[in-house]
Parts: sequence; C-alpha cells; structure tokens
Amino acid sequence: MSENTLILGLQWGDEGKGKIVDNLSEKVDAVCRFQGGHNAGHTIKVNGEQTVLHLIPSGILHDNAKCLIGNGVVLALDALDKEINNLQKRDINFNDRFFVSSACTLILPSHISIDKVRDKKESIGTTGRGIGPAYEDKIGRRAVRFGDLADKTVLKEKIKLLVGYHNRLLEELYDHEAHDIDEVFNEIVKFEHLYKKYCIDSQDLMHKWISEKKSILFEGAQGTLLDIDHGTYPYVTSSSTTAGGVSTGLGIGPKFINKIIGISKAYATRVGEGPFLTELFDENGELLANKGNEFGATTGRPRRCGWLDLVALKKAVFTNSVTDLCITKLDVLDEMEKINICVEYDEDKPVYKEFEGWLSSTEGVTEYKNLPKNAKKYIEYIEDFIKCSASIISTGPSRDQTISR
Repeated sequence: MSENTLILGLQWGDEGKGKIVDNLSEKVDAVCRFQGGHNAGHTIKVNGEQTVLHLIPSGILHDNAKCLIGNGVVLALDALDKEINNLQKRDINFNDRFFVSSACTLILPSHISIDKVRDKKESIGTTGRGIGPAYEDKIGRRAVRFGDLADKTVLKEKIKLLVGYHNRLLEELYDHEAHDIDEVFNEIVKFEHLYKKYCIDSQDLMHKWISEKKSILFEGAQGTLLDIDHGTYPYVTSSSTTAGGVSTGLGIGPKFINKIIGISKAYATRVGEGPFLTELFDENGELLANKGNEFGATTGRPRRCGWLDLVALKKAVFTNSVTDLCITKLDVLDEMEKINICVEYDEDKPVYKEFEGWLSSTEGVTEYKNLPKNAKKYIEYIEDFIKCSASIISTGPSRDQTISR
C-alpha cells in the first residue's frame, strides 16, 4: 500500500506548511485540500520566486501531482478563477490534473457582507472573506454547492432562498443594504466554465486513487489551535483543522492516513484576536516579527509573536496522533541570546524554561550534525517534552533549506 501523508499545523496557522507540502509534492501522485477556504495562505519560494496559494493545493507546481479541492472546502469562485489564471500565466498545467468537489459549499457576496459587518460588532478577527457564514449555511442545510451549477433553474431558486435569508439578516440585524438576487445569480453563473472543466464527485475520485494505490498528500490549512472544536474558542476558524477533518472533508476513512506530520514554528505566532499566553511585547517580539517577516499571507496583517508553548504543542500532537514533527523557522532564533519555552501554566500565566541561544547562523543548514550545539539542545528538549521526533527542520524559506532526519 502506498503511503498517504497528512500535513497540518499545530499552532494558529502560518507554520510554514506550504513549503513542506511543496517539498513532499515531488514524491506523491496527488495533493488534496480538505477544509477551509481562501482564508488560507500557503507561501512557497522556488528559485527565488514567491508564490502564495489560497485555494489550490501546493502540489499544482509539480507536474507529477494531481490536485483536488475536497468537499470540506468552502469555495469562492472568483478567488479560484483568479488563482487559476495567475498560475496559467506561468505555464502551470491544469488539464486532467485539477479537480473540485461538486459538494463544495459556495461563498456568495452576501456571505462576505455578513462576515464583515458581524466582525465589526464581535471582533473575532476573521479575514472577512465569508468563510464562517458559508460554513453556517452548510451546517444549516441551506448552502449553494458547486454542483448546483449543473442546473441553472435549481441554482437560481437556491440562491433566491439563501440570499433572501441573508438580506433579512443584513437589513434587520445590521442595518446593511440588501443584495440583489439577480446580481448574485449572475455573479455565480459567470464562473460556469469552472464547473464544466473541474467539477467532479470527489469521493469517487478518492476511492479510485486509493484503489489504484496512489500516494496521496493531504494538505491542511490554518492550524490545530484554530479548530472549531479543539481551538481557542470562540477565536477560531469555522472548520475542522485537525486530523479528523480529512475523513469528513474528503470522504475517506482514517485508516487511509498512514503518516501525520505536524508543523510548528520554533516560536509562536498568531494573527487576529484571541488568547496568546506566551505573546511578547518587548524587543524580542519585535526581533521575531522582523526577522521572521511575520505578516499574514492572506490579510497582510502583522502577526503577534511569542515564545513556543509546549503545553499547547503537546496537546496538539495528541489531538492529531502526530507521527512526525516538523520545526520551521529555526533560523529566526539565531540572534537570540536567551530563548524561553513555556513548559507549564500557573493559572493563566506561562512558566518558562530558559535556554542559551546559539548566536550563529543556521540559515540554509541541511545536515542536523552541522547545527550549533545549543540549537540541538533546544530541538531535543522539544522532542522529549512532546514525545515526538522532529524528522524535518526548516532553516529558511527555500525548498533546499531543509534538514531531513
């Protein structure tokens, strides 16, 4: 049986999943997204050129890999169309290798309006892209799906009912102007070419790939601490970002996941509102933000920075049955004289263990034996605490700046 691997974030997203997925995509037959929407932002650097993917799996950059957006993803057709066009301008081939589930819930313009006006009132810190409201309609069994483009009469009726519901919310609760139903319908129908070219029964496709013993990479978005059930609720995303999301978001059983790689930065970051016990407000936080270039790939918002929280990391490893740890951005800590790690909580305060920094460059190191002694001590303490080995260590943004153990 071919090995199927899940890659997911163990923090609040932005852990560097895109680079790792990109590296592993060279060796697999297919790469699949299973949750989230275009609120994700996977940044990949190849030959000095940076690519940010919000919806399309990172495997699209490798001709050997087929790519699937699964039923657990909520889909903004305008964002998908733009992303496809941008990649095709770079001669990326989509023919017979890119597929989108017919069961994907569509994000309508009215979802975006609800998201924005609601976040102004509640300050959850969403990206304002309609993700949460779209998932609400999915759970409420009133969503418009990608496969509904097969029949324009059915599509129009579903849009009429859903946008009518949205308009009542917008006008009565938020004093916001209503959306014209015909305009929303026309906005969706103009992307009919995407339906004709890419729409597929994704569960049938997954069954086919698994039956053919294809090696599959499951690409997670966001991170465990943003999971709707297991994250820092209510400051979370609206989907299942943990390992369980693969089964529901692609329609496969958990036994088909053979390896689970959990990704964590060597420190911690968070975008938007919500608790962050190890957050730094001093020059150390500034150093992490500046050296780590900590700005959101999707929103451009500056990320909050802090020390690594091993209590939260250990829980995330357990929640996801992680088999392999990947530590990213080790090189960002190169200039730190002292480095702290949170090892327990004293009520709502972190308790730290202090480490001596290594004050030498780890950027571009590709052999574990060539890391500074104190960098090895730091990594090995993390491994021992969470009871999981770091098989991948990233020492820079490029593909080749990676240690494999």
